[in-house]
Amino acid sequence: MKVSVFRKEHFNAAHRLFNPTWSAQKNEEVFGKCNNPNFHGHNYELIVQLKGEINPETGYVYDMKVLSDLIKIHVLNKFDHKNLNLDTDEFKNLNPSAENIAVVIWNILRVKIDRKFELTIRLYETERNFVEYDGN
Repeated sequence: MKVSVFRKEHFNAAHRLFNPTWSAQKNEEVFGKCNNPNFHGHNYELIVQLKGEINPETGYVYDMKVLSDLIKIHVLNKFDHKNLNLDTDEFKNLNPSAENIAVVIWNILRVKIDRKFELTIRLYETERNFVEYDGN
């Protein structure tokens, strides 16, 4: 019997979507206002989902305090109130789209969480725009 548990967090970050191999015109055409050379920001909502068996001794799938601490230490401390393009190693050479941010967060947490748990990252860039990544 597998059950999913979820932890919701949020962080604020600035970014610019930009491909340095393209002309300014092409970047503007593809990325629009997200290509602002002075950057722009989002209030990201992050949902981390773990799916696994319930531990009969604790009644937990996963200790949510441990999950909360992992997210705070390895994701929020790294990305919250940062310019993703300028302040983080992960996005020095990777366009910080919502899709890429979700994959980066998944990779960060995957090495910290036992593989017996399925991991899915859902990242809301706005209330209406979100992405999900499960490692596949």
